[in-house]
Amino acid sequence: MAQHNEVTFEEEICQALAAEGWIYEPHRKASELYDAARALVPEDVIAWLDETQPEQLLKAVKPTDSTAEREIAKRLLLDRLCKVLDKPATKEAGMLSVLRTGFKDVAAKFEMCQFKPAMGLNPETLERYGKVRLRVIRQVHYSTVDTLKSIDLVLFVNGLLVATIELKTDFTQNINDAVEQYRRDRLPRNGKNKDEPLLSFGRRALVHFAVSNDEIQMTTELKGKDTHFLPFNLGDSGRSGNQPNPKGSATSYLWERVLQRGPWLNIIGKFLHLQISDKTNPVTGEREIRKSLLFPAAGSPGPCRRPD
Repeated sequence: MAQHNEVTFEEEICQALAAEGWIYEPHRKASELYDAARALVPEDVIAWLDETQPEQLLKAVKPTDSTAEREIAKRLLLDRLCKVLDKPATKEAGMLSVLRTGFKDVAAKFEMCQFKPAMGLNPETLERYGKVRLRVIRQVHYSTVDTLKSIDLVLFVNGLLVATIELKTDFTQNINDAVEQYRRDRLPRNGKNKDEPLLSFGRRALVHFAVSNDEIQMTTELKGKDTHFLPFNLGDSGRSGNQPNPKGSATSYLWERVLQRGPWLNIIGKFLHLQISDKTNPVTGEREIRKSLLFPAAGSPGPCRRPD
């Protein structure tokens, strides 16, 4: 029963997102879309570049080459992108940096997202903003090692993996079950003690949501049993949690408001903050660099303002 209810919950969210312009293709297998080795959706990366920066893409994938040579060039371009994504998160590397400032490949410079301009006066910029590809995929088997593990929902921007969601329905489980699933089973290092790009801090997913019908918790860094989750609720008349929703789940604000194109891209473009602390330990004299990714609270203006 629990699994059946979770499947229904997944489908409800995906259909709601699809109705608002997200790409959702339930007839296609997740493995057909998702490249587990690179932890991205190759066809969306290439489609975004082709639709918005064809002149730059032609520098990397030459039209005069054979079909086989062009496919090799695309793979090399994706590998270059992953190389930048897989560097430790800074203002010049990692997922947030790539989304905001793009990446370079030899003679080409690529932008990986277009955020809505504040003034909205540039038609070309607005057109590019409208071409941003938001995608949701269900049951993503994300590991090349622990191949039986899958995440309920994974969210992408132009093929880049930006968020994960684990769902629990309140019929038989609750928010704590989703949180524990992240702590116990969604480990940043796999069974061969190698990094899982999707789950590694700053490299792919910027936020992980544990979601039930009644509550949401979130984290920006998975650290096994030491993972720290924060509530992502709107409150209930001064109390914790969320107000009951007579039309459905009390947490529907996540897909009805936060994940709408305007608010979601606004969060990624403006409200996420990579905080880096670089200090010297006064006792050992060793340099200590600490990084954290600050995600805005559910009730703050960025996440929950009404869609554009």
